[in-house]
Amino acid sequence: MGTRKLFFPTILTLLAITAVTSCQSSLQVSSQSPRTDRGTTPEWEAVAEHTAVDSNNGLFLVTEGLASYYADRFHGRMTANGERFNMDALTAAHRTLPFGTWVRVTNMENGKEVMVRINDRGPYVNGRIIDLSRGAARELGLIKPGTGEVKLEAFESNPEASFNG
Repeated sequence: MGTRKLFFPTILTLLAITAVTSCQSSLQVSSQSPRTDRGTTPEWEAVAEHTAVDSNNGLFLVTEGLASYYADRFHGRMTANGERFNMDALTAAHRTLPFGTWVRVTNMENGKEVMVRINDRGPYVNGRIIDLSRGAARELGLIKPGTGEVKLEAFESNPEASFNG
């Protein structure tokens, strides 16, 4: 009887420890910190080997890597920033760039480029740096191949926007 009283609490304790440690191993910690103050020097300078910063035009990140796109299955669902995903809009998902960041994405194979706004988190596939909406992927010529090598140039605001005033 005394052994049975210790058996169940011991099993429950072991299950709890296993659950906690398995959750910890699935967490991914990014070495990139989002900017909290637009007036300070960005902390993105060590993001990649091909990183540059040009504060004159609001450019704070340049990097290269593999892009993919997402569409049908997510169309109409909520994005991480609370918007409904529109697969034909010019938006993208990035793991750490602040929501609302404008990114010029250039297809390294054909030179086509498009401006997208970050409104979601991802990609969740290792080796990829950005998930584009189908509309953005179409502009870059990435629909047929599904992925492609791209250059990202991140800006604090849309450098292509025209201001009246």
